[in-house]
Amino acid sequence: STMQVVLGTLLAALVPVVGFNAVLTSEHFASFLVFIILHVVALVYYIKGLLTPRLFKVAMTFVLTVGLALCLAVVAILAALVASSPTKGWSGRSLSLLDPTYASKYIPIIASVSEHQPPTWPSYFMAINVLAFLVPAGIISCFLPLSDASSFLVLYLVTSVYFSGVMVRLMLVLAPAVCILSGIALSEAFNVLTRSMKFQRPISDDTLPTAGDSTPGSSSTATITTSTKNANIKKEKMGTISKERSSKKSRKETELVGSSPVRPEKEEKLCVLPSEASAMGILFLIMLCGLYVIHCVWAAAEAYSAPSIVLTSRSHDGLHVYDDFRESYAWLRHNTEVDDKVASWWDYGYQTTAMANRTVIVDNNTWNNTHIATVGTAMSSPEKGAWEIFNSLDVKYVLVVFGG
Repeated sequence: STMQVVLGTLLAALVPVVGFNAVLTSEHFASFLVFIILHVVALVYYIKGLLTPRLFKVAMTFVLTVGLALCLAVVAILAALVASSPTKGWSGRSLSLLDPTYASKYIPIIASVSEHQPPTWPSYFMAINVLAFLVPAGIISCFLPLSDASSFLVLYLVTSVYFSGVMVRLMLVLAPAVCILSGIALSEAFNVLTRSMKFQRPISDDTLPTAGDSTPGSSSTATITTSTKNANIKKEKMGTISKERSSKKSRKETELVGSSPVRPEKEEKLCVLPSEASAMGILFLIMLCGLYVIHCVWAAAEAYSAPSIVLTSRSHDGLHVYDDFRESYAWLRHNTEVDDKVASWWDYGYQTTAMANRTVIVDNNTWNNTHIATVGTAMSSPEKGAWEIFNSLDVKYVLVVFGG
């Protein structure tokens, strides 16, 4: 199970880096690959249960030999394809991740996209809010002690921070690492604070002997001194205490004396905070988590869920709604022929196809740089030149977006 989780997280972190252009495509690829691996492992265990150990060893040798030969053939073919590529198999977006100045030099269309721009510090605070202050504490917790899982989390965070700093769209890769490390930091903080309150909890009255416990002829009331973390608890034997209570005390004393190793008393005191400070710290963390939930709900509703079709703005006289996009697409849908072609800048390609049900020349795929350049030339040319370009593309309508 641990290997499955680690493999899935590693694939989800690395696949967007190696050249896939859509986040959904990379996520699907990673999940399907893990799905296939799990079924292969299950098939191996099933076959192992059917065959004898000798036959299973022969079958595994044959399968591994054939599989290794096929892998070498595939690697050789891929190496030949990569060697013949001018960019050695890397896509423009991938090279932009490795060299942030590559797109601005060689592929301006990629550099012009807003989601490919480097994020600003306010965008980080908008996305992760208070988690930005909890992540350093989570990193420190991962080193105490350092294990395979914690080192993987630290490496995942470092790489995702770099890639998110190159493209703002890769905040999606940073989010899981930030959430995990912040959760570790909160868990450790709550652990220290609650442990401090537990250690300094006052002794309840039921642990002290009462008058009803004594019998005639027994000794007078004795004083019982207790120490929470002291291995040698002094106890005065009282004949008036029941056998059950004395047996519990003897077991507790045996556990305290027999447990090893016992940390020094000074080290124990360093790990304990005053009860008042612990209570204030717990209340502060609960309030911090509550404010973070409020921020997340607001950001999801206002920033990340706002439709790009219907625009809104606030001014001194209230809220204004701009429905021009939806009305334009509705006009195209009801007033044009089904086979009419529409030319627009690529930002509005998917919207025109989905809402107006009309064919567009370029859309948000942006893979065909030649078509994008042609439409851009027509948009920026005088009317006569633009007319000729649009006629060559068999365009009947042009969607123009302007302010005012």
